[in-house]
Amino acid sequence: ITIMSVEVGNRTTLNEFILIGVSANPQMQLVFFIIFLALYLVTLAGNMTLVILIRIDSRLHTPMYFFIGNLSFLDFWYTSVYTPKILATCISEDKRISLAGCGAQLFFSCVVAYTECYLLAAMSYDRYVAICNPLLYSAAMSKPLCVGLVAGSYIGGFMNAIAHTANTFRLKFCGKNIIDHFFCDAPPLVKMSCTDTKVYEKVLLGVVGFTVLSSILAILISYFNILLAILRIRSATGRWKAFSTCASHMISVMLFYGSLLFMYSRPSSTYSLEKDKLAALFYTVVNPLLNPMIYSFRNKDVKEAFKKAIQNIQTPR
Repeated sequence: ITIMSVEVGNRTTLNEFILIGVSANPQMQLVFFIIFLALYLVTLAGNMTLVILIRIDSRLHTPMYFFIGNLSFLDFWYTSVYTPKILATCISEDKRISLAGCGAQLFFSCVVAYTECYLLAAMSYDRYVAICNPLLYSAAMSKPLCVGLVAGSYIGGFMNAIAHTANTFRLKFCGKNIIDHFFCDAPPLVKMSCTDTKVYEKVLLGVVGFTVLSSILAILISYFNILLAILRIRSATGRWKAFSTCASHMISVMLFYGSLLFMYSRPSSTYSLEKDKLAALFYTVVNPLLNPMIYSFRNKDVKEAFKKAIQNIQTPR
């Protein structure tokens, strides 16, 4: 493996990295390629099917499905940032990635991750209005407000991604250019830094901490009010119906924030490669696969929209 570098003072600064991939075992590479290709195709199909159904079926033209459609689009984007490179690493002997390519991968993954943080918070507000003020739901969750919440999520995602990426690539990377990982992420890159990372960790903690904690706070406030509203419902059937409308969103929140907090809430001194690879696989590959299933399998409206779409395809015009 050749180390691509440039001399800066007495240190060699890296401008190219080698991604080891999911496993360094050559015999497992083809197995991982088949597994990840299958998961990628299912993820793309699931998320794009949900986006298309929400677009073409008038019964799904509601604020809740507007947010779900945007979440599916983000998951489609998210898995496409990582998986093609993972697949290439599995079957190619050339496992290099340039400094610019590494930066681009980190930037776009941060855009999606931060945007999803804000979007999940917006979705919790939507569920709060639907349960606590059902008669005013259509008026309160107007189209301009929904578009504004989604646009604000993307703007916040891009701004945080710029800060996160610029802060990471302000560091100088020296020594071996081998990243024992399957994509460019902040923790393994920081381990390769030959400059002091104290300021970096404080800035990163501030950016990630503010975004995650503010989003979680908004979600907790929404669900606290939702819980109070559900407890005021007299019938058990009514309480269960109200709770079931939030169940899918709650599962998405726990899966997304659980893996995110595991990855970024720890100091770099506690970095564990195997644990972080497992957590990274979960939020980069598994989570985007699960979301369309979470919002489809137990959703009567989506099932009916899917059946209607299949019937329209099969029925000759």
